[in-house]
Amino acid sequence: MNVTKEYITELKYNGGSDIAKLIATQRDVKSINYILENLGQLPSNFQSDFLYKLLEHNHSQVRLNAVKNIGKLKTNVDIKKLFSLYQHETDTGVRREIVSAIGRQRQDKNKSLLYDFLNDSDPKIICQAIRGLLVFENDKEVEKHLRPLVNHENEIVRTIIYKEFFAKEKNKKTALPHAETYEFLKNIVVNADVLEALKYVPDESVHLTFTSPPYYNARDYSIYPSYQAYLEFLDKVFQETHRITKEGRFLIVNTSPIIIPRVSRSHSSKRYGIPFDLHPYLVKNGWEFIDDIIWLKPEASVKNRIGGFMQHRKPLAYKPNSVTEYLMVYRKSTEKLLDWNIRSYDTNTVEESKVADGYETTNVWKIDPCFDKVHSAIFPVELCKRVIQYYSYKGDLVFDPFGGSGTVGRTAKALDRLFFLTEQEPKYFEYMQSKQKEQSIFKERRTKFLTLEQFRCRSAKNFGRIVLKCTINYY
Repeated sequence: MNVTKEYITELKYNGGSDIAKLIATQRDVKSINYILENLGQLPSNFQSDFLYKLLEHNHSQVRLNAVKNIGKLKTNVDIKKLFSLYQHETDTGVRREIVSAIGRQRQDKNKSLLYDFLNDSDPKIICQAIRGLLVFENDKEVEKHLRPLVNHENEIVRTIIYKEFFAKEKNKKTALPHAETYEFLKNIVVNADVLEALKYVPDESVHLTFTSPPYYNARDYSIYPSYQAYLEFLDKVFQETHRITKEGRFLIVNTSPIIIPRVSRSHSSKRYGIPFDLHPYLVKNGWEFIDDIIWLKPEASVKNRIGGFMQHRKPLAYKPNSVTEYLMVYRKSTEKLLDWNIRSYDTNTVEESKVADGYETTNVWKIDPCFDKVHSAIFPVELCKRVIQYYSYKGDLVFDPFGGSGTVGRTAKALDRLFFLTEQEPKYFEYMQSKQKEQSIFKERRTKFLTLEQFRCRSAKNFGRIVLKCTINYY
């Protein structure tokens, strides 16, 4: 006989005995699970004795589906049998479903069991128990058991408890709407150390940050006393970037491992895994890891490392040509879903910002690198276009703390976004000025090139601090 969903539903509303008989006639586990998985909501007169018998089945998926259906029952749930199974069950999925089933009963008498589940070693069981207890709103006893879990070793448990009991709504009286930013930050380039400049930037001002940090001791402009000092500097930069980033918005960091050449033939070169070493700092500062995108470059465009091996072919000496860089994608941690960010924009902005056909569908982006006679490490425009289009809306403020040759700013403006760049090196700051004098796309809103003092002055004007007389250069 071919058992259909319609037939299962018909038998279900005749009570439960017919379902029990149907299951008894099945010879394979797959058929039993099919019936159990298609029972749906159970009527109040459903006879459930057969479900408890299935708790002893030797197949874990049958036990799991039996528990799941017991959890749907409105009355007469045998909690003792469920707890007995929990104590002896070895399958984690079944154990989690037992906790869920007990929690779904929403009965005061079951709270003590749910408290016990909070001590389980499986974080998912703890989360199920928390879920079952949170239905008892304003219950001081429940709160007493849950609040200490804010210090739990598991990050998901900590996050749930923090959200429910400790997260405070920020004072929004002086904050801008999510889709807006401050006028004084729009389309400016500041010639200053980024950490000094960010002192004058308000919280939650930026919608997207896309940058490529200076590579450790690989260029004249990126010399640091030690690798640890380099990482600690970036830690401070991205900690401040987190502060000025709007809730739930993105940071994309372009980095790759680098090689410091050997000092002599009697020494070896040193390779530093910057993306991997930087990652823990970002997570610590409240950036949630979202994606890793691989920028794939043509082999002919990169330095040849394989040449020696090609000649001698000796094992251990293999050194492949590095044709990839990473775009590490992070989101400022929030309990809000992306839908909340999207709903902050009006319908026209959402429609106009939609990504056109031909977008990249994988995390491997094949893009040729660019070369420049003044700046030795510039972004390809295509790379900037993809990041800005995929991670921002029209009118958003895009920030690059290491502005370089200004590609992020020019691309943002071309895509109807706003930009805010900082660049410490006078040579590159002046180079941006010279390039942007030639760009017609800046006529509509003139780009402002500021010293740190001029930028401080603009910030003061916006926030009522002491105002100094400033001369601002427009191009």
